[in-house]
Amino acid sequence: MESHCLSFQQIPHSTPLFLDYLYHFDRVQRFFPRAPFARDWPKEEVSRVHYDATRRERVAAILERQNRAWGASQETLDNIARFRGGASVVVTGQQVTLFGGPLFSIYKALTAIKLATEFTHGGQECVPVFWLATEDHDLAEVNHISLLGADGALAPFTTSARGPEDAPMSAVRFGPEIEAQTEEASRLLSDPEAAGFLRESYRAGETLGSAFAKLFSRLFAHSGVILIDASDPELHALAESVYRAAALAARDLGDALLERGRELEAAGYHAQVKVTPSSTLLFALKEGSRVAVHRVNDGFSIADEKLTAEQLQERISQRPQEFSANVLLRPIVEDYLLPTLAYVGGPAEIAYFAQAAVVYEELLGRVTPILPRLSATLVEPRIHRVLERYQLSPAETFIDPENLRLRIAERALPGDVNTTFDAATQALQAAMGSIQSALARLDPTLVEASERAASKIHYQLDRLRERAARAQLRRSEETAAHAASLSNSLFPQKEPQERVIGAMSFLGRYGTQLLLTLYDAAKTECPDHQVVYL
Repeated sequence: MESHCLSFQQIPHSTPLFLDYLYHFDRVQRFFPRAPFARDWPKEEVSRVHYDATRRERVAAILERQNRAWGASQETLDNIARFRGGASVVVTGQQVTLFGGPLFSIYKALTAIKLATEFTHGGQECVPVFWLATEDHDLAEVNHISLLGADGALAPFTTSARGPEDAPMSAVRFGPEIEAQTEEASRLLSDPEAAGFLRESYRAGETLGSAFAKLFSRLFAHSGVILIDASDPELHALAESVYRAAALAARDLGDALLERGRELEAAGYHAQVKVTPSSTLLFALKEGSRVAVHRVNDGFSIADEKLTAEQLQERISQRPQEFSANVLLRPIVEDYLLPTLAYVGGPAEIAYFAQAAVVYEELLGRVTPILPRLSATLVEPRIHRVLERYQLSPAETFIDPENLRLRIAERALPGDVNTTFDAATQALQAAMGSIQSALARLDPTLVEASERAASKIHYQLDRLRERAARAQLRRSEETAAHAASLSNSLFPQKEPQERVIGAMSFLGRYGTQLLLTLYDAAKTECPDHQVVYL
């Protein structure tokens, strides 16, 4: 395995906030509690975590019950015992996407495992926890995934499972139709163990959450990741005080979030989560649907139902299982339920934390450090050979597929055509340089006109080269196929590989031992994207 670093400045869609967080932390320091790559703070952070023994025991019992139901390994049960005995946690989490989700889902888990190990070796007993976001209600975000076919094309899968409109994912249960889809997906996985894990997990009767949990229990059995299902009624009962505090301080929290949004915009960034004067941080279940709780005058509304502040407090106390946190309150709920030393997140979550910090301060009195997950592009041997043939780097493929086709076609032009174009370009530059020097001596005002003329000639020459490349594409099916293969594998759907392609594609080709390879690639001190050659 070979791994290279690639600056996120070369990764499409990287936001200014994320780039400054990684490379110019002094610019964003006021929005985050800890620098992302310093490691001198764990002992101090542990002393700031207030977590009573009664809560720890109740959560430990829930964790053991949940993980045993998903087929937890002995390593996971041992880590729950360590948690029960006083260990802190490194938390990460993800929406429960079909068939285990895209690659970044396993990158999050691997980073949490590695950080927990590093903290433990540094003297702070720590275990990794993966939070299953089963309360999210946007089914369209999680009901599909793409796997790579043997021909290099993307094979899309979408489940037809449905719950009530806007129901949380914990209520979306698979019917018999999932069996055929699982079987079809399994046929794309040449590794029998990985295919078996998929078949054992995604069955009729499972929910999106329970199937995801069973798959991850098997994939990470040896590393002891502890999974936690956010929709558990006992967890809601424990989080009741956080829900009530968020409702009680709704106006102050809203004002603080609006002010934080203005601060981010003034600094040249953007607020990841839209906040309005009527926003709260809570959702409630209404006839099976998850709806936002809004502020209305001096009270609140849940859909068309109006409640006073006192009535909402009473509702939360009596039926906490009907309430859940939005994306800005979720990390606070997590860190009330768990003694969190650090959270592992991707670019979007890091942006969330820049906003959520004001909620942390109000409700917990501290802000949990957020650290970046592993980010990687996996380059298979067949893809590596294509890159070498056309003398391309992976970063050069992170463009629109049509532009990549043209770039490859240009490099596939017959040698004499490319040589002639290169020679013409060099000759033009030399000739125009001589002309401009002579004009500068004769009449300096003509230099600008000569530069415009040179630009037009260069443009026409580039157009002619592009037309030659298109002709090459028409003549060569192989060139077009290579371009499509690179786009599908490295920049599918104009997005980074890790956001589109299901992790099971690669685990199904290289076996679960690939997780060890990626664990080694997860350099927690490195700010860059990793290009991993398999």
